[in-house]
Amino acid sequence: MDIAAATRVLGAQIDGFAGPVRAEKTASGQSNPTYVLTTPNKKYVLRSKPLGDLLKSAHAVDREYRVLTALHQQGLPVPKTYFLSQDRAVTGTMFYVMDHVEGQNYNDPRLGDKTPQDRAAIYDAMNAGLVAVHNVDLKATGLEDYGKSGNYFERQLSRWSGQYRNSQTGKIESMDRLIAWLENNLPPDDGQVTLVHGDWRIDNLLFDHKTNSLNAILDWELSTLGHPLADMGAQLMQWSMPVGEEGRGLLGVDRAALGIPSDAEYVALYAKRRGLAQPPDMRFYIAFSFFRMAAILQGVKKRGLDGNASNPEKAMKLGSYVGLFAQGGLDKANAES
Repeated sequence: MDIAAATRVLGAQIDGFAGPVRAEKTASGQSNPTYVLTTPNKKYVLRSKPLGDLLKSAHAVDREYRVLTALHQQGLPVPKTYFLSQDRAVTGTMFYVMDHVEGQNYNDPRLGDKTPQDRAAIYDAMNAGLVAVHNVDLKATGLEDYGKSGNYFERQLSRWSGQYRNSQTGKIESMDRLIAWLENNLPPDDGQVTLVHGDWRIDNLLFDHKTNSLNAILDWELSTLGHPLADMGAQLMQWSMPVGEEGRGLLGVDRAALGIPSDAEYVALYAKRRGLAQPPDMRFYIAFSFFRMAAILQGVKKRGLDGNASNPEKAMKLGSYVGLFAQGGLDKANAES
């Protein structure tokens, strides 16, 4: 991406934006390349679409910009936005700029350097943050048309199945079986329609390192209107993964000793905060989250093979996990409630 061209535009569009500008590409942002722009006055973050041929509707940084702008105006913990460039002639791709928010980011949900009390507070803040997202007033934020009507999981299953097929590089039997199970076990539409983050994980959140409060919710690329349990399913899916840098899960962890709530405790607290009559059965929602992540990783692999991934080596490594995620979804689908 032509960062110099982008910064020239930003100088004309953002009050107080002036160089010299130092741009550093972050290690995250596998889907949408992300840069920290440091000026003499302050820091900004630039998020862009990747260069090259892309799948239709993927890498929707314009949707990210819209939802961040709306939520910041309503006081939710998201960065302030400044400018969206839809003119691809400027840098070769679409991009937007937002505030750089200070905060602690945790890639490992075990929170190894924290006390049990700190961990409990962080997980409580994360739970409350998810409830706040799902309680957003869609009319007040102007997001009533941010997603399509109808059965959310039926739409999402169709969308991600199509994305998977379009980026498929070989037959994966477990993925075919998981798609078939999901198609045969779609929950009835219960009428719940909320803002859905789409990738609710602890590593997409920033926390105050002293108070453990939630400073910012990041990475809204997959956000839409839909069923709130999609976000909860994604979080529980992540926790069922192995511990460590790659899995970033809680598999086999003594959560009680660490001050981390169990799945059941976390879901029950969420249900209480949202006023639900009882905690929901999460099997379908977790299995669906495994499927969707497998489809996303297949897309990452395809971009790596096509030569337009943000990090080609990492793309191929992530792509090798598609079958494992598909099998994880099947295991959850067949688990007892």
